[in-house]
Amino acid sequence: MMGGFLIMERLNDVAAIERLDSQGMFRATYRMPDHIRDAMSLLDDVDISNQMMDIQNVVITGMGGSAIGGNLLRVYSLDRVSIPVIVSRSYTLPFFVSEKTLVIVSSYSGNTEETLSAYETAKRRKAKIISICTGGKLKEFSLRDGYPVITIREGLSPRAAIAYSFIPLVMLFGKMGLLSDLRDEMEESIELLEKIREEYKPEIPFEDNLAKKLAYRLYGKLPVFYGSTGITEVIAERWKGQISENSKAPAYFNFFPELNHNEIVGTDYPRELLKQFEIIMLKDMEDHPRNRMRMEITKNLLKEVVSGVSEIESRGKSRMARMFSLIMLGDYISEYLAVLYGVDPTPVAKINLLKDELSKLREGF
Repeated sequence: MMGGFLIMERLNDVAAIERLDSQGMFRATYRMPDHIRDAMSLLDDVDISNQMMDIQNVVITGMGGSAIGGNLLRVYSLDRVSIPVIVSRSYTLPFFVSEKTLVIVSSYSGNTEETLSAYETAKRRKAKIISICTGGKLKEFSLRDGYPVITIREGLSPRAAIAYSFIPLVMLFGKMGLLSDLRDEMEESIELLEKIREEYKPEIPFEDNLAKKLAYRLYGKLPVFYGSTGITEVIAERWKGQISENSKAPAYFNFFPELNHNEIVGTDYPRELLKQFEIIMLKDMEDHPRNRMRMEITKNLLKEVVSGVSEIESRGKSRMARMFSLIMLGDYISEYLAVLYGVDPTPVAKINLLKDELSKLREGF
């Protein structure tokens, strides 16, 4: 493993980072506030009037980065929306889906096989359907079948398009009258991200860059991210996925209070392995007070068992801004960790290999 000085030098070498980041993942993260602003207008010319009537529940179906957008909406709207909102990550849909269900089909590429299968299920169940994609078969099928399509920007990795998988959902709920006061939260999110991206970008040296410092703590360790029921449980999941895809390294997530009813017991053995765990707890002003207490007790129980325990607070006033503050930080951490491992953050060779193997086995699907 590299020494501390060499790690800092690698993270401070902006030219080397640019060479390694051949497809612009750092640039995509930097532009997250621009993506939010762009996504705010995507519904302006989309007629969803036929999909808004007599809705009893909403199902968002998608995988990977597209599903995370749905999960963010679920926790963002949990105490604001009077109808059930669930996220389905599967080839199928829940049995209750019917003509009174709005199914939002989200696939960045428009070609995700699980999501296309779920689309066909929604169609058979006569559900109301709205699709979100850049194109592909999903757009083709939706237009053919007469369902509205929200067309999002091409040219990004799905995980880098988080604003495009979340903001149209929020705007859609606003258009349906389920959410209000969205513009102010979006504007605050943009303003906050424009500020903090200047703190985390590669040009900011290690000693002044929180994202680089946290990537250093995770280097050579097994990252474990803990959130709380609510927005940080989904952010912890996002951080885990970003480490896996960008850093090409394993990571794990869980959330309070659930982890205190099982996982906390599994921290005695094997002791050598536990010393490789680096835990980051994600905190937010809306955390339940009892979960705050649980975090403190859990930290004290684990700090001598694992490599280290850090705590990160969300930033901002509105719920949306606080969510995005943690999303941007986690994205930068995963990219800096990729730099430390000497890998380009964008390619996902094993996912592509898996898709190639599946494509040989389409008979009967």
